[in-house]
Amino acid sequence: MNSNEIDIHKELKKYFGFSQFKGLQEQVIKSLLNKQNTFVIMPTGGGKSLCYQLPALIQEGTAIVVSPLIALMKNQVDAIRSLSSENGVAHVLNSSLTKTEIAQVKKDITSGLTKLLYVAPESLTKEENVDFLKTVTISFVAIDEAHCISEWGHDFRPEYRNLKNIIKQIGEMPVIGLTATATPKVQEDILKNLDMANATTFKASFNRPNLFYEVRTKTKNVESDIIRFIRQHKGKSGVIYCLSRKKVEAITEVLKVNGISAVPYHAGLDAKTRAKHQDMFLMEDVEVVVATIAFGMGIDKPDVRFVIHHDIPKSLESYYQETGRAGRDGGEGHCLAYYSYKDVEKLEKFMSGKPVAEQEIGFALLQEVVAYAETSMSRRKFLLHYFGEEFDSENGEGADMDDNVRNPKSKNEAQEQVVKLLQVVRDTKHLYKSKEIVFTLIGRVNAVIKAHRTDVQPFFGCGADHDEKYWMALLRQVLVAGYLTKDIETYGIVKINEKGLEYLKKPTSFMMSYDHEYSESEDEAIVSAAKSTAAVDENLMNMLKELRKKEAKKIGVPPFVVFQDPSLEDMALKYPISIEELVNIHGVGEGKARKYGAAFVALINRYVEDNDIIRPDDLVVKSTGTNSANKLYIIQNIDRKLSLEDIAKAKGLTMDALIKEMEQIVYAGTKLNIQYWIDDLLDEDQQEEIHDYFMESESDKIDDALKEFDGEYDIDELRLMRIKFISEVAN
Repeated sequence: MNSNEIDIHKELKKYFGFSQFKGLQEQVIKSLLNKQNTFVIMPTGGGKSLCYQLPALIQEGTAIVVSPLIALMKNQVDAIRSLSSENGVAHVLNSSLTKTEIAQVKKDITSGLTKLLYVAPESLTKEENVDFLKTVTISFVAIDEAHCISEWGHDFRPEYRNLKNIIKQIGEMPVIGLTATATPKVQEDILKNLDMANATTFKASFNRPNLFYEVRTKTKNVESDIIRFIRQHKGKSGVIYCLSRKKVEAITEVLKVNGISAVPYHAGLDAKTRAKHQDMFLMEDVEVVVATIAFGMGIDKPDVRFVIHHDIPKSLESYYQETGRAGRDGGEGHCLAYYSYKDVEKLEKFMSGKPVAEQEIGFALLQEVVAYAETSMSRRKFLLHYFGEEFDSENGEGADMDDNVRNPKSKNEAQEQVVKLLQVVRDTKHLYKSKEIVFTLIGRVNAVIKAHRTDVQPFFGCGADHDEKYWMALLRQVLVAGYLTKDIETYGIVKINEKGLEYLKKPTSFMMSYDHEYSESEDEAIVSAAKSTAAVDENLMNMLKELRKKEAKKIGVPPFVVFQDPSLEDMALKYPISIEELVNIHGVGEGKARKYGAAFVALINRYVEDNDIIRPDDLVVKSTGTNSANKLYIIQNIDRKLSLEDIAKAKGLTMDALIKEMEQIVYAGTKLNIQYWIDDLLDEDQQEEIHDYFMESESDKIDDALKEFDGEYDIDELRLMRIKFISEVAN
């Protein structure tokens, strides 16, 4: 069959009802009809499948389509059957078929009825299938999702590696590889592994101009933030991606409690439930699907309006794929990712158990994600550059569609600091991870630094004019710029490389971007949901502060013991008028609400009536108590006087995280008696000194206490004493 034009346009109209091809489709189809090996790189939603469906329908013989996902094959087979009067025009050949069904498939292929045969790579390797396919006419082989061949891809499948040998066994025919994965590295790998060096390559642009890219700092209130975002997009469909099944379930619950219709989707659910949830989303019976990346491979919903990443993905590849599910119809698509460096460290930890080669790839891919999240340049330009595509960030299509372009971050010259940082990495002889490098710069001692006697070196403390947060942010930006590398063999150790040594010889300007509050400081354990959001009612806030002062005076305690500022701010935002509602206020638990709540609720009730205030009851983000199991465990084992280190270990928490949990418990009004633990840390006089400080202080901020005691006590000692104090005095 020759590829003369009239033919393929007529056939396109006949089978698919379109009067013209999209993008590169026409050139790809001609290449394939001319029996050339063809390689197609086209973003999701760009019309890849038509590139092999049409040539298959109009040529004699059967085209073999290799695809990794059974659900996807089923959808495509149904779609092609709907174009033809013959059911046998397309078939699936996989392990789910009965003997009778397999016989029917073979009969239809032999008679020349079947134009497309969809197979999973596993089925294609079965000897009886290979023997059968050798005996029939095959028009060509299409390998969909070809990135599965490459271990640099986001979805590597070892069984794909063997495809070229099988194809050779079946016979001589053209091969078309298709992928939505654009990194040059993966492309090379695909061509090499399919033995298609001579293939004609067609690459579409990866720019999706209608998508808006945004990265936000992930704080404790990420759930309230997501709920607010979804409410602003009421009635629109969206997907939320999480890394673990547990998180998927938890977020789904929180959304449901807050009146948002949502369903979970992950590999732990049985196939029936998954299919049901997918259909509910397609039929718009629910607004939101909360999913692990197992979801969406087979989803072709054109009007997904937002994609939220609750956890940062493992590679930019997956990020591009997942965000690419938004706005397929060319309409609005908002891609919002939450980023905290802690999540990245978690992912690095997961990798440390894998074989070194895999770790290397994993680290390299993750570093790119960090660079993307922390960049201050146009995110679109950054993404497209990663995919080997140039983008004009002034006039390119969609140039203003990202947060960095709309709200540029402030930058400061940091050449001098970069030099200090690189020198410290060089002179500490590559012993340290990021934390110890930063401690060396600011002059803080810990056990590791003591053991290596770094604290007696002349450069110890040479960066004390900036704080820990500043150096952490700079260190990450210098890693991204490529002057330092993280060692893979010895998990997480930071080393200076050739490029870094060159920089030390000839330092140049280094503009560091600010406004990346990516790590919360210790003291924001009880951080407020109100701060970042709607305006607090200043008038009511002042009245609440007055009342707090009065109540505190009655019982002779500092005001913060009654309620903390963030709790008052939240009250002045949400106007709780009953004790039940007060329990939902940030940092207020049942104990606290019952003990101090009555006067506050009465005041707010009067205020609401006097001023005809319409209460935003939709703003009360109710919690589902998912952490309550942890909290219960902590309370019970502190009662048993178990060592805090053991409690933390048992729950897989760091000491910092355990103390945060304990802070939340006592601030919400529950007593914790940690006297047994404190007695080991501090003597009676020291305890009394800190207790008196809190009793007389205006604030309970740890930073203030650190300044007051000027290094006599460390952060954890002060935080534990604050827990003891609140527990005894307030609860």
